[in-house]
Amino acid sequence: MEIVSLFSGAGGLDLGLIQAGNKVVWANDIDKDAVATYRENIGNHIVCDDIRNIDVAAVPAVDVVVGGFPCQGFSQANRLRELDDDRNQLYKFFYQIIKAKQPNFFIAENVKGILSLGKGAAIRQIVADFEEAGYLTDIHLVNMADYGVPQTRQRVFIIGQKKSLGDEMLFHFPVATHSRDGVNKWISIRQAIGHFPDPDSEHNVPNHIYSAYKVTYRNFTGHRRTDPEKPSPTILARGNGKGGVCAIPHYNEKRRLTIRESASVQTFPEDFHFVGTMNSCYRQIGNAVPVLFAKKLGEELVRLGAIMKT
Repeated sequence: MEIVSLFSGAGGLDLGLIQAGNKVVWANDIDKDAVATYRENIGNHIVCDDIRNIDVAAVPAVDVVVGGFPCQGFSQANRLRELDDDRNQLYKFFYQIIKAKQPNFFIAENVKGILSLGKGAAIRQIVADFEEAGYLTDIHLVNMADYGVPQTRQRVFIIGQKKSLGDEMLFHFPVATHSRDGVNKWISIRQAIGHFPDPDSEHNVPNHIYSAYKVTYRNFTGHRRTDPEKPSPTILARGNGKGGVCAIPHYNEKRRLTIRESASVQTFPEDFHFVGTMNSCYRQIGNAVPVLFAKKLGEELVRLGAIMKT
């Protein structure tokens, strides 16, 4: 499948789709460091600009559009009666691309909270919008640990399919491969990062540096103890680029995870190099879709692509 990627960031989603055999022909992100990372590791087909400056006509027509749009504008207060809220402009652009380009499929990723915003009003409006644009939609709440990612990361994926392809959803969402107590148990953080050398020793591992942000334990996101025998807590990001690093504590309880360790928890290849300040690199990783899960989505697109060519 040929793919357009919006809000691409450092390219976790795109890399997995490409690894599965798809081709991302056009991508966009506003973050210059993320774009530099993307170009170094994935390709030059990414445009660095505010998506609101992009002419819809300049975006290629493709088989699939993917992206994770921000959702701050979806609040109970505005009741989603219209898409004019400034904070909804990024979602509005994603919607406009889908409506104008009419790809056969789209994949949208978002945080778990989008399901409960406005007591469900946000997700109902999103589904209604895409229904009006000519799409069937499926909504899936996923725990990445269930797919072999060493992290208990919950995210929502909205799968869209053009109605002209039929009344039945052709896209088969990936089946979970791991579980907390099954035969294929969740992958622990120790399994994922235990082979890395001490970052304070002499080494040549790229991005293997860590924040000096003090490790203090309390029942708050980013400050809970990390159990080495369980998947990592969710790798975090400060999406607006403000504030300090929000890195997960290492299970040795002496420091935070390094950039490289965080990237491995997000299943980036170990030779994938992140560009920018420490804060920027942590943020790029925290905003990404785990590459391993993205590849599973990509494999389904490849299957569909083969069917549609016959």
